[in-house]
Amino acid sequence: MEMTKADQIRALAADGLEVAEIARRLDIRYQQAYNVLKGRNRSASIPDVVVPVPIALKPMKPRLPVETLIAGGGTLASRWLLSADGDLVLDMPVPKAVGVYSFVKDEFAIYVGVATVGISKRLYTYGKPGVSQRTNIRLNGFIKKALGQSGSIDIYVATPPDMEWNGLPVHGAAGVELGLINKYMLPWNMRSAG
Repeated sequence: MEMTKADQIRALAADGLEVAEIARRLDIRYQQAYNVLKGRNRSASIPDVVVPVPIALKPMKPRLPVETLIAGGGTLASRWLLSADGDLVLDMPVPKAVGVYSFVKDEFAIYVGVATVGISKRLYTYGKPGVSQRTNIRLNGFIKKALGQSGSIDIYVATPPDMEWNGLPVHGAAGVELGLINKYMLPWNMRSAG
């Protein structure tokens, strides 16, 4: 029996996989998986693509344990909390320096980002996202939902130095962020699926 791509997406979601991981495993765009799960993939003129089962899945990336962040120079800087008004706040001030930051839940990183304007300013935008800041709005919702369910979300930061390669500038924090996204499964990073 054959399953449609949409059936495969729904089956992986029922197994508890995040949209980004489903997209990565099925080698499809994030938006396609998202639309199927939100019920927006139906079109009278475009039928689902039929694919034979079982499908060959891409090997999963490993999770990023907090020990790896610490071994690489990351330090615990703060934790996300919900204020009495339901706003996101930090339990301690974070560095103003440029760097890379990680959100950690249950001893594994779930998101990695780079702060080219400074870590403090970047994290502020998650707590108070502007109306056009889609990533900040998305992460604000993820963080609030996770905090509402239980536990805490720790924030680890690192400030790798900039360097040169063959006389060209290399941004240390951006390189670390991209390297982590490419190597590890980070469910809140959309680019981690590709």
